[in-house]
Amino acid sequence: MTKIKFCGLSRACDIEAANELKPSYIGFVFAPGSRRCIRPEKAAELKKLLSAEIQAVGVFVNEQPETVATLLNAGIIDIAQLHGGESEDYIRRLRLLTAKSIIQAFRIKTAEDIVEAENSAADFVLLDSGAGTGTVFDWRLTANIQRPYFLAGGLSPDNVEEAVNRLHPFAVDVSSGIETDGRKEKTKMAAFAAAVRKGDRL
Repeated sequence: MTKIKFCGLSRACDIEAANELKPSYIGFVFAPGSRRCIRPEKAAELKKLLSAEIQAVGVFVNEQPETVATLLNAGIIDIAQLHGGESEDYIRRLRLLTAKSIIQAFRIKTAEDIVEAENSAADFVLLDSGAGTGTVFDWRLTANIQRPYFLAGGLSPDNVEEAVNRLHPFAVDVSSGIETDGRKEKTKMAAFAAAVRKGDRL
């Protein structure tokens, strides 16, 4: 079964919807400059409302490893997602500070980007079209990837069934595709989850 990640949640009602729809993951964005960015204190409040069955992912862009590890070790998040230019050395440093899992994001434009993702020391890799651009990359580039991956970039209730059926990713990650006017919308979240589960059945 393809796992689902609803990213960029920021309100109690977003968490309530997630608890009902049961994705495997939700994401809190800690990247300054993002319109979805929330403070650690807010994330801690929301995490208390989150079902224990759902893991919280913290999304960071070139943040200090010590800051990332602090949020992981405090239980505010369960997994770190690195969405900047973090290096293998950065991942090694972070592993010295925490035993929690790491997702590393890659912007996929060429086959070489896939090779780089395959060689990542992170526990998981995420394949995206850019830094939250909401556009789809060329899925054909994933044809030869040998490790499980999170698929992101331009996914929505309209195309995720096809993505799951064609690519069989480990997980699918959505943010803008379940929003209306910049806010998460429960009906779109439900439609996305239903489409993923339908794709799994085909």
